[in-house]
Amino acid sequence: MKAVTDTHTAEALCQKGIDLLAAGSAAEAAEAFRAAIAADSAHIEAHHGLVRALRDAGRLEQSVGAALALTVLMPADPLAHAALSISLQHAGHVPEAEAAAARARVLEWKIQLQSPPDEAAQCESPIHRSLKP
Repeated sequence: MKAVTDTHTAEALCQKGIDLLAAGSAAEAAEAFRAAIAADSAHIEAHHGLVRALRDAGRLEQSVGAALALTVLMPADPLAHAALSISLQHAGHVPEAEAAAARARVLEWKIQLQSPPDEAAQCESPIHRSLKP
């Protein structure tokens, strides 16, 4: 049975979440992102938004849980593992955060190795910039 998705509604709710997050209403943003995910469980931007909104709202363990769910949904995505690392670090789980950051770097390297040599040498990926101290 295929999951029912409402991409248009999910996109509108995700945009609402982004606007609320930008306005400093993290808890309300989290609810908008949850609603977007309910409308379309594969809406990756909404998942990332939920992780950030929960973290900004001080719901650190919930942010970790949302980030873990994102890594299940996107296991080969370096940004998902970077989001997990950041949430784990904020929640005080430093060894786990370091492991998630390492996983993100490995995944990014795999992507770079699959790129043509000229492309890989010319760009520094967003994941590398986000993981730098």
